Amino acid sequence: MKKIFTVVAFLIGFFVVGSAQTAKKAEEENNCYTKWAQKFQDRGAEDVADGTYSDVIISIRSGGDAECYNGKCDVKEGKVIAMYIKMEDGAFEQLKRKSRYENVPLVITNGISSPLLTMESELINVLFVKKIKPKKAGFVKAADPSDD
Repeated sequence: MKKIFTVVAFLIGFFVVGSAQTAKKAEEENNCYTKWAQKFQDRGAEDVADGTYSDVIISIRSGGDAECYNGKCDVKEGKVIAMYIKMEDGAFEQLKRKSRYENVPLVITNGISSPLLTMESELINVLFVKKIKPKKAGFVKAADPSDD
């Protein structure tokens, strides 16, 4: 009888831990960065010209967690050279994080910068959401045959 209780307890524990891990994985897959990245992958993005963009999203990821902030950035020669996070009062504060690797440019590809890996193991990307290509028109379905 004790063996049955042990086996049942083990199975319950296994399913609880498994479902918690599945829930965490689903949450990671639905964080703000992955949602935006999927949209960029589905639609594509226009090229980003040199200049200052005040309509970007700055994503800061750590492990499976992600936080996305409104921001602005400066672009030169297809690379992000400075980024700023928008404060509640409308002002912008420069995001200064020490890169784990010196002189690695943040190259923009398909509307998203390459990630900046910080000393704290954060990944920071700039997303140019206004550069996402418009949604393509869908197919029109044909009507079913009628008995006319």
